[in-house]
Amino acid sequence: MSQDDTNTVEQSSGSLALPDQLKPQRIYLIPVQHRPFMPGLVQPVMLDKERWQATLERVSQTPHQSLGLVYVGDNDPDSVTYEDFPEFGCLVKVHALNEENGQFQMVAQGTTRFRIENWLNRKRPFMTEVSYPEPRAEADETIRAFGMAIINTIRELLPLNPLYNEGLRHYLQNFSPSDPSPLTDFAAALTSANGSELQAILETVPLKPRMEKVLTLVKKELEVARLQSQISEEVNEKVSQHQREFFLREQLKIIQRELGLSKDDKTAEAEEFRERMRALAPPESVKKKRFDDELQKLSVLETGSPEYGVTRNYLDWLTNVPWGQYSDDNLDLQHAREILEAHHSGLDDVKDRIVEFLAVGALRGEVKGSIILLVGPPGVGKTSIGKSVADTLGRKFYRFSLGGMRDEAEIKGHRRTYIGAMPGKLVQALKEAGTANPVIMLDEVDKLGQSFQGDPASALLEVLDPEQNQDFLDHYLDERLDLSHALFICTANTLDSIPGPLLDRMEIIRLSGYITEEKVQIARQHLWPRALERAGVKPSQLRISDSALRQIVEGYAREAGVRNLEKQLNKIIRKAAVKLLAGDKKLSISGKNLADFLGQPYFQTEKTQRGVGVVTGLAWTAMGGATLSVEASQVHSKQRGFKLTGQLGDVMKESAEIAYSYVASHLKDYGLSEERLDEAFLHLHVPEGATPKDGPSAGITMASALLSLLLKKRLPRKVAMTGELTLTGQVLAVGGIREKVIAARRVGIREVILPEACQRDFDELPDYLKDGLTVHFAKQYDDVFAILWGK
Repeated sequence: MSQDDTNTVEQSSGSLALPDQLKPQRIYLIPVQHRPFMPGLVQPVMLDKERWQATLERVSQTPHQSLGLVYVGDNDPDSVTYEDFPEFGCLVKVHALNEENGQFQMVAQGTTRFRIENWLNRKRPFMTEVSYPEPRAEADETIRAFGMAIINTIRELLPLNPLYNEGLRHYLQNFSPSDPSPLTDFAAALTSANGSELQAILETVPLKPRMEKVLTLVKKELEVARLQSQISEEVNEKVSQHQREFFLREQLKIIQRELGLSKDDKTAEAEEFRERMRALAPPESVKKKRFDDELQKLSVLETGSPEYGVTRNYLDWLTNVPWGQYSDDNLDLQHAREILEAHHSGLDDVKDRIVEFLAVGALRGEVKGSIILLVGPPGVGKTSIGKSVADTLGRKFYRFSLGGMRDEAEIKGHRRTYIGAMPGKLVQALKEAGTANPVIMLDEVDKLGQSFQGDPASALLEVLDPEQNQDFLDHYLDERLDLSHALFICTANTLDSIPGPLLDRMEIIRLSGYITEEKVQIARQHLWPRALERAGVKPSQLRISDSALRQIVEGYAREAGVRNLEKQLNKIIRKAAVKLLAGDKKLSISGKNLADFLGQPYFQTEKTQRGVGVVTGLAWTAMGGATLSVEASQVHSKQRGFKLTGQLGDVMKESAEIAYSYVASHLKDYGLSEERLDEAFLHLHVPEGATPKDGPSAGITMASALLSLLLKKRLPRKVAMTGELTLTGQVLAVGGIREKVIAARRVGIREVILPEACQRDFDELPDYLKDGLTVHFAKQYDDVFAILWGK
């Protein structure tokens, strides 16, 4: 377009056109994105010169200086075709057309909506024949009401957004406020509605539906504007309040500094450290040398330097260690028994050991210098016994697990040269407890790891030695700590993986597990009430009988501990909760309906096998004691041979071979011919072949099974036995006597054969385990044979 043409357009369009002045039948079209142009709207429009120059040159040559702006949505104006144009658009009058930086800028004045009737040119410059649909005039009170509602809403919008004022001024210059149609279109243009919503307004010609849609949009805009205004006010208020507080604090600091009433952060921290140290009783080396030196260093360092943070953290830890702070021990033995009885059912022998331990402390005046190791299967109460000891003594309790720990710095701390260095767990325990004599529980000491980072088990040697831990050195503090007043209680499931030097420093207390009667009492007194309370179920709503508890113990939770028993009780309560919420008022669990809550039992009642060649042995596992049937059978009589099955370990295989050799060499002693095995192929099997089994304690059991087969005599009574057998017929001691006795009682066997060397272990058992039990002690296998079949 030439400069002369531009001037012509500007001169001919110097004033705004009224909507009814110019309605050409043929107009050029330009597509617009983002939002449709609405009648009554006056605003600048930017157009690409290269793309739309030909169109604007033709528009400038028309007498009406008008064109149609049509909303094409997300379509690219470069590639838009006539098929992408909707039916309706807005006729605009072009004002102040200028060229700048390769673009045309014009002021567009929306005059009225049009409908495309016929395409005259389907390529750029797009040209069509159009019509101008007008709404039917309606003298309806509803129209007036809608118009007043729209005007009132616009009036409320004006104070919230000043940008609406300019648009309203242009509108009032060209339209009457009482004309509802342009008023409706203008109100829609004021909103921030999306393009499709505004296009729907443009395509709605009837006045009443259009006013309904626009009123909804304007009301929504008013709510958004109010919310935005409220948010702005709140933000401004917060900013103003923060600024005001900041200035007041700065003024207060200056005033306090002038009056000598305040200190800077460094001075305040140093004063806090001195105050803490005055309340403690550290060794002279800590107070006079280390503390004063570090405090002096802190005073000369800049607060922003990394070294300042390192020194400050060190002083913080140094003054948080409870140097010389001890709690008084409660050494009342009666009080100790009451707490142990209240917290634990059964384990009488363990309770006695704890009371004996406390009695020694009472004679000496304090409990000091002993390291207790509680060993037993999972779920028997090792951790809770440690808590009970702390409650008994009135000491603070701190527990941390050693399971999987591989870094010895967890025990002895990191040196201060490391980033993020911290003291070890023991210093942290003292800090948290606030006293230098807490009860510290080292859980899972048998599961310590070992890696290139160090050996934590070796680091514990100093901690758990009463002769060394009074001068324990933490790498972070780099000062000697007295840990001899702390009571260390360790827990483990087995002793096999604990290093010998570490085990040698501990006093071992074994927790062997519970028998059925003890489990029932624990469930009744502790587990069931606690499970009901956690689930929010009242005891009156759900009851369980002792017979049901006994069936749960024997059929679903036969392990040595009570952890699985508690899980089964929780399972019952969950299922009962569903029934209670469904409308049941009360539920009662008995042996008859127990399977409805837990399903069929996992364990069937153990029945000891009896017959020729079958003998019941007693075994120990990590989960407690168990009965073990050993079966012997003659496969054929064609040749001599011996076969073993049952996934036996090397030691157990050796025991079987020793038993076979012993029987073969003493056939005559037991009334058999020496040629009895020459043509006998024997098979010895230990059932439950999927379970690995090992150990020497089944020696006499295997020998008895072989003799029962060869003699063709079954055992006269239900007898269980355990003991290691040698080639010369000696019966050697074995371990796990308590667990094995419990296993025998569980299956109803009341007669057992034990090695004579184990009589001391049996005598130490509680009376309730020995009650009603017939025990034979054998020194030689001849004693076993005499007990079983007589001499």
